[in-house]
Amino acid sequence: MPEALPQWEEGSPYATVLPALQHALADMQFKTPTPVQAQCLDPLLEGRDLLASAQTGTGKTAAFVLPLMHRLAANMGKWTPKSARVLILAPTRELVIQIQKTIADLGAYLKIKDAAVFGGVGQVPQEKAMRGGVDFLIATPGRLMDLMQQGHIQLGAVEALVLDEADRMLDMGFINDIRKIVRHVPTQRQSLFFSATLPDEIKALSREWLNHPTRVEIAPEKPTVDAIAQKVYFVDDKKKHSLLLSVLEDAAAKKVILFTQMKHVANKLAEKLNRSGIGSSAIHGNKSQSARIKALEQFRSGKVRVLVATDIAARGIDVDGISHVINYQIPSEPETYVHRIGRTARAGHSGHALSFCSQAERKHLVGIERLLKKPIPAEEDHAYHCPLAASPIRRPNREKPEGKSRASGRTRHRPRGLSWRRR
Repeated sequence: MPEALPQWEEGSPYATVLPALQHALADMQFKTPTPVQAQCLDPLLEGRDLLASAQTGTGKTAAFVLPLMHRLAANMGKWTPKSARVLILAPTRELVIQIQKTIADLGAYLKIKDAAVFGGVGQVPQEKAMRGGVDFLIATPGRLMDLMQQGHIQLGAVEALVLDEADRMLDMGFINDIRKIVRHVPTQRQSLFFSATLPDEIKALSREWLNHPTRVEIAPEKPTVDAIAQKVYFVDDKKKHSLLLSVLEDAAAKKVILFTQMKHVANKLAEKLNRSGIGSSAIHGNKSQSARIKALEQFRSGKVRVLVATDIAARGIDVDGISHVINYQIPSEPETYVHRIGRTARAGHSGHALSFCSQAERKHLVGIERLLKKPIPAEEDHAYHCPLAASPIRRPNREKPEGKSRASGRTRHRPRGLSWRRR
């Protein structure tokens, strides 16, 4: 470990943590705390409970790992067999792995032990990792419950409990498992909730489990402005793959996430792109955990240029340097579009969001533009432009003449000037 401490800006909360952690921050090229880190570090270092509204990509993982690691360092090596000093619950395997990597990076100069527990892989290595006890246990609720019921994990030594992306865990139906897990955690603990949104259910749980928490609210970034160049390509559905190959000829499209609605479409696209000489991997819910991890690592490292993903599989994935997001299939929910394109143009970089819109998807585009409160610029200068898909949606005239319906016998009102026709 270097002897000289890194030089931080005056008043930086980074300067308040242990030298070992400061050196790790410097190695990770952290220079200035993100807003969520700046607001969370001091209260967490003081041991206070926390309720934070912050999304993935805001630096929230370091915001809770850093102060918790600082506090654990006072009793380093104090492990209880089969238990953990900090329990972090997360909704997806990908997020568990991401948090574990942050713990490994920040703990580079400390003797930190951690274990990741999630489904989709064999549990024997996870059992072994927990035998001697760990500092950090990062887990999805389902697999954690399995290992607890089998006697491989106990939670009696937990000093801090973290619920990451709490709103999504509720959406995914984990609330009953979480309640059962929390019953096994000591009541005398530090508790942290991180959630992108704060619905009533999260607020109710915070009142139940948190003790006079510090409130932190980080306004979500607006990925639809300035930094992201959005375009829509109107195209016949059968011509989408040809258009995709044409778009990927642009050398600027260095790291691309390609979104589809369906798993089989993701598989087919990845296969076609690989046959065309464009390195691609698919990630979706039917892929094994090992296959998903491999696909992500290949994408992060640049071994493959395109990651073809469904929305559920892509949740929790935070990859730097994404140049383009391509909506091969336009989402039916406008909010999903915002989440998708927000994966590019991060950390001050620019990015591109391209959407391939067929005639059948035109209604989804209308909903997205209504949410954005502005039209997405259309790119018509391409070989596969489809005027029919670009045509505005026409609403049918629902006025009906006055009279009685044969089926219902109800009277229909006749607009003025409309005469009856004899049949």
